[in-house]
Amino acid sequence: MKYKVFFLAVILFGFQINAQQLYSKKEPFAHTFSIVARDTITGEMGVAVQSHWFSVGSLVAWGKAGVGVVATQSFINPSFGPRGLSLLEDGLTPKMAVKVLLKLDEGRDVRQLAILNAKGDVFSYTGKNCIAEAGNIVGSNFSVQANLMEKNTVWPAMAKAFKNTKGSLAERLLSALEAAQKEGGDIRGKQSAAILVVKAKSTGNSWEDKVVDLRVEDSPNPIKEMRRLLTIHKAYEYMNLGDLAVETGNNKLAKAYYMKAQKLNSDNLEMKYWYAVTLANNGEIEEASKIFKAIFKINSNWKTLTPRLVKSKLLTISKEDLKKIIQL
Repeated sequence: MKYKVFFLAVILFGFQINAQQLYSKKEPFAHTFSIVARDTITGEMGVAVQSHWFSVGSLVAWGKAGVGVVATQSFINPSFGPRGLSLLEDGLTPKMAVKVLLKLDEGRDVRQLAILNAKGDVFSYTGKNCIAEAGNIVGSNFSVQANLMEKNTVWPAMAKAFKNTKGSLAERLLSALEAAQKEGGDIRGKQSAAILVVKAKSTGNSWEDKVVDLRVEDSPNPIKEMRRLLTIHKAYEYMNLGDLAVETGNNKLAKAYYMKAQKLNSDNLEMKYWYAVTLANNGEIEEASKIFKAIFKINSNWKTLTPRLVKSKLLTISKEDLKKIIQL
């Protein structure tokens, strides 16, 4: 609350503050395109960004479960991320938070900033001196913004893609990035990308509050790589669900989840291995043995590992079946 009172006082009474105390003049570039958005069904909130700059996600994308998300770009003021979230926690709307942050910022004319809260309220800003092509669009539960683009159709293409894409919030955010790149994207090219999605409500455990937190720090095709990573991320979500099913002794459910994981990441030996373990625990030794054999042929370390699972009670088969598997 003290921050809210302080910042509002600056606006209402025109207090003069040394902007050097609030941000460094050696600010990094992040001429880029980004989207902040909320899923109206799950309440999840997210940020996605791409730029011809190294590790763009480390400075542009900010989010906190139950609070909101922030994208700060162009000539970045990194403090806008944590301070913007703090203002939302203090009860300010995104529009009020943006205005407070810009009021105190000497570099406001070269900033781009978008803030969205847990209710889906959103506000974005493009400074008058941001490098063309630059602009932003605010829609229902989302905002897209871009600067230094090849052409001024980039951010409208992002908005259209987000609205027309089905699926998880992360998938819709990525579709917006893909649409931007297809439209020409950053006039300089491409280098890094990031997607951050947080839960609608905080669990109280920060490590559980992020639904997706993926970054491509340096790549000739970061959005394509992000698509690959998001697919693998989904596969491992199924793996985690499978592991939980194993913990509760529900091997049939575990088998179903592991199968879904493999369909998304078919070349991953570990996913195949744990699927085979589940089959064996279900008594499907013959089918499991075929998979074990193929895995052991590629990497014998998995064969060495297998007997150790019996001691840990992760592989609950007879000595005869174990011997059969090991001697494949």
